[in-house]
Amino acid sequence: MPPKEPNVLTESDLERALAAAGVSAPVRFDEVTGSTNDTALELAAGGAPEWTLVSAGHQTSGRGRLGRAWSDAPGRALLFSFVVRPSLIGLERAGLLPLLAGLCMAEGAREVAALEVGCKWPNDLLLEDRKVGGILVESRFGAEAGVGVYAAIGVGVNLDPPEGVAEAGGLGDVDAAALLTAFLCAFRPRYEGDPATLGRRVVDEYGPRCVTIGRDVEATRTDGRRVRGRAVEILEDGSLAVDTAEGRALVAFGEIAHLDR
Repeated sequence: MPPKEPNVLTESDLERALAAAGVSAPVRFDEVTGSTNDTALELAAGGAPEWTLVSAGHQTSGRGRLGRAWSDAPGRALLFSFVVRPSLIGLERAGLLPLLAGLCMAEGAREVAALEVGCKWPNDLLLEDRKVGGILVESRFGAEAGVGVYAAIGVGVNLDPPEGVAEAGGLGDVDAAALLTAFLCAFRPRYEGDPATLGRRVVDEYGPRCVTIGRDVEATRTDGRRVRGRAVEILEDGSLAVDTAEGRALVAFGEIAHLDR
């Protein structure tokens, strides 16, 4: 079978996607880059405004949460990062950002491709139990440069799964520009809504799409401790409540494994 044509974006595509979402900001497209998050963070540290948007056709040093590598099939993934300055929502609720991004990408997949993508807490996107995408939010405090708190929200979605990655999946022949546009149009109004109600709004909409709730899970916290039990609820700060044999435990950060398939 001959290789599929690349499905990558242009800077004009990025500008049109932002315009459809009602914003204007600098854009950058690289055919190959180390990490779109690294580029977005560098631009933000230099004073780039909120919504600055970076995309690439291939990443050579893509990464996920907890330092894990993220691989993509060159030209067959939607890879982008954008700058936010989340001072209004407060750093204590920054854990909501990957949930919000996952929700909006799942909505985009339904709108553009009629695919029912599920959200695995806190940052994975699944299609029929195969990982098709992930979210990485990285924040910085740049007071020394006069730029305050900023973050890069990175999103990677496979159109085709990369070779050699077990349990990876892809969305198929989806229009990358349309998917990006749908994502931004869903994300912006929620993000810019009343910050006092952000937690409740995100949880109410994310919950029905979250395939982790109601399942037996094992959570490995960042300090190495493990929590095993039934995932029952997402709280308004984005943390996951797990009912264990010893009682209810809250997991704010860490790795989640679904124990029941």
